[in-house]
Amino acid sequence: MQSALPAGQSAKEAATASTRDGFTTRLGVIAATLGSAVGLGNIWKFPFMTGENGGAAFVVVYILATLFVGLPVMISEHVIGRRARTDAIGSLRKLAPRTPWWLVGAAGVAAAFLIMAFYTEVAGWVFAYIVKAIVSLFQGAAGELASTDPAATSQVFGNLAANPWLSLILQWVVLAWVAAIILAGVSKGIERMTKRLLPLLFVLLVIVGIRSLTLPGAGEGLRFLFQPDFSAITGAAVLAALGLAFFKLSVGMGTMITYGSYFREDQNIPATGARVMLADLAVSMLAGIAIFPAVFAFGFAPEAGPSLLFITIPAVFSSMPLGAFFMVLFFILTAVAATGAMISLAEVPVAFLNERLGWSRRNATLVTVLLLAIVGSSAALSQGVLAEFKLFGMTMFDLFDFSTSNILLPVGGFFILLFVGWRWAYPELKQALSNDGALQNERTIRFFWTVTKFVSPVLVFVVLLDGLGLLSKILALFGGGA
Repeated sequence: MQSALPAGQSAKEAATASTRDGFTTRLGVIAATLGSAVGLGNIWKFPFMTGENGGAAFVVVYILATLFVGLPVMISEHVIGRRARTDAIGSLRKLAPRTPWWLVGAAGVAAAFLIMAFYTEVAGWVFAYIVKAIVSLFQGAAGELASTDPAATSQVFGNLAANPWLSLILQWVVLAWVAAIILAGVSKGIERMTKRLLPLLFVLLVIVGIRSLTLPGAGEGLRFLFQPDFSAITGAAVLAALGLAFFKLSVGMGTMITYGSYFREDQNIPATGARVMLADLAVSMLAGIAIFPAVFAFGFAPEAGPSLLFITIPAVFSSMPLGAFFMVLFFILTAVAATGAMISLAEVPVAFLNERLGWSRRNATLVTVLLLAIVGSSAALSQGVLAEFKLFGMTMFDLFDFSTSNILLPVGGFFILLFVGWRWAYPELKQALSNDGALQNERTIRFFWTVTKFVSPVLVFVVLLDGLGLLSKILALFGGGA
């Protein structure tokens, strides 16, 4: 098999690598990587998908899916990034010169950009809800979010999302916040900020979770989250768990390749990936503990779906004593989670412009933010003045979401797995993951290589077929059209 790794570095490459900014501590690596993985998916998507798919049994399936799908892709991206020491596109160009493998990196850059185009608007709504929650805290029963009626909180969210200028301003504020962190650099910006934000996130989650557990009837919510009923698991639930495990760890979008390129040479990549996976799961479970006991205690539906964050949660917190205070904390922690994810997403195109085109970090960041403001405006206005403007039957917000979640991410993840599992020879992979023999972890590497080569690509391909709506048609075809 042709080597996928360069035989050695030139003097110029070595000099560039030695002066290139990167993460300075092992803790910084884990904080930044976890900050990328933890996002709105943990605080919002994991709880509502757990609610829709049967609770604890879905969580068990999700954990298995993470082990065999999300983690292998994450480790694969990290090792590619560290080995190449450059951006997502440049990494594949460097490790597989004169081949089209660089297109996998290009898909990642495109995915990260398009996700930011709509993700920044959702984050903008979260920022707005911090203000609304604070106002409601001081206004009491007269506050905008003080209602216990989901219909009333739905009206509040509808008015926010449909306001064109407010939607644009919120997106611009979020972009300015992210740009300020990115401009400070990798070690002084990304690493320093994530090392501060992650502890805050955990503390706030624990505080809100403890309050939720003290509510009458909270035990029913805990049973829903921790007592599996495997009769509730369906084929659709398994596919949902596979998709969630793949997308929630920020894989397939170039972020983990980019962050991997900033890793220290002595970083234990398999151990780092496992710690991030477990910590990410802990955040999701803490979010579930914060949400489900309260949801059950006040008689709301756990399967409230995507509306859970902006419609159900305000109504739930308004139902409890001191609820306005805890609502403020909840939306602050949600904003913290979103920030870590957005930093990693924005860093992907910034690193490309900085390293492939030779732009300064300042110019690369400003151009990226400007382009996101232009392209993202179509997503920001999709709930209002552009609600009737549709391509392929979808608003721009939904189109960006569909094209990334259903196409670019699984395609990118699938080919990343093929690259590491099939193009690299095992001795080369062992050298990379053992830190040139410094780590005695051959059993771990052998297990990873086997899963990456034979198991994960099949599962990711199933996710891709399901996302494209082809899986059911194929199954029906093989089922004889029944």
